[in-house]
Amino acid sequence: MDEQEFRKAAGDALLRLQRSLEKASEDHAFDVDSKEGALAIEFEEPPAKFVVSPNSPVRQIWVSARVKSFKLDWDAGKSAFVLPDGRTLMELIAGVVSEQLGEAVALQ
Repeated sequence: MDEQEFRKAAGDALLRLQRSLEKASEDHAFDVDSKEGALAIEFEEPPAKFVVSPNSPVRQIWVSARVKSFKLDWDAGKSAFVLPDGRTLMELIAGVVSEQLGEAVALQ
């Protein structure tokens, strides 16, 4: 995957994630904001901020959430950014947001 393909795939993935998070935030206590190509997910109670950002040099999406960092690679078969364990970006974010809030949050 060259840089232009990565930028398109990452941009599309982050836009889908942002739209899904915005919809979920209507029913759950968090906010999502996009700035300079990265997403920030902010929580008031308990206070926290998660960051999802593309890393062009290594062609990965990096996530900082719950005192951990995650690095997702593109999987052409799934047409998604995935962790080594197979979880997609959407599944990862749904999981860490749910853990943070202490309630199930579904992202689609």
